[in-house]
Amino acid sequence: MLADWLTPVRAALDARDQAIEIFFRDDDAGWDDGRLYALLDCFRDCNVPIDLAVIPDALSPSLAGSLLGRWRRNPFLLGLHQHGYSHNNHETQGRKCEFGISRSEEQQFKDLSVGKQQLECLFGSALDRIFTPPWNRCSQSTADSLLKLGFQALSRNRSAAPLHIGALREIPVAIDWCGIRIKSAQPWLALGQAVADVLYPEYPAPLGIMLHHAVMGVDDLEHLQALLQLLREHPTTHCRLMREFLCEPKAVDAPASAFPLEPQAVLTAMQSYLLTKPL
Repeated sequence: MLADWLTPVRAALDARDQAIEIFFRDDDAGWDDGRLYALLDCFRDCNVPIDLAVIPDALSPSLAGSLLGRWRRNPFLLGLHQHGYSHNNHETQGRKCEFGISRSEEQQFKDLSVGKQQLECLFGSALDRIFTPPWNRCSQSTADSLLKLGFQALSRNRSAAPLHIGALREIPVAIDWCGIRIKSAQPWLALGQAVADVLYPEYPAPLGIMLHHAVMGVDDLEHLQALLQLLREHPTTHCRLMREFLCEPKAVDAPASAFPLEPQAVLTAMQSYLLTKPL
């Protein structure tokens, strides 16, 4: 049965004495819009919040307008933040990384700044000052640049090598939904056990679960919906947006004059950006 894979998760939650805060981060917004919309609909139907890590250079005008509309309808269910710049690998050796040690701080700062400006132009106050590096990897130069640009948080894997992050807040993910599923002969049982294993009382909350909509199909969404329903109904779980873990949560009840651009203005802003973008 579909719910069987959640048996260890439910048991772990029942055994907890204290509540735990959980967030979901979906990476690579800008790729495969159809699957992204399906994922967003799943979270909306379950009334559970989700954060999107948006690739600035992959964001289309239509997607920007759609995400902006969803945020306006219910800003408490959707978070938007920056995911790299172009999601390209710049390393010639080793593991893939867009903001790795082979790039200077000047190069990294330029990409981060351009991407930040583009997303601010399109999303306005809907954009959170959070950065997720592609492949969850970055260097010390990245952290230094993020601080200079006024970011508030960095989100990587829980096991990532520590950086000197100053005033930045770390909001790590612990569960790689697609990575666990792809690598296991019994994907759903393995995923359920992995989630249960990090629900022990000593885990440093919040618990982050990472998704990649571009490689998620109908089976993923069915299992995800079952998990979301369990987390929404269980008394020990509280699903949050990543911005809620910042020291100074961003207000979402701004007057209409402070809201970001209308869809047509999004298109105009994108066209203006493309005209000035260096080749």
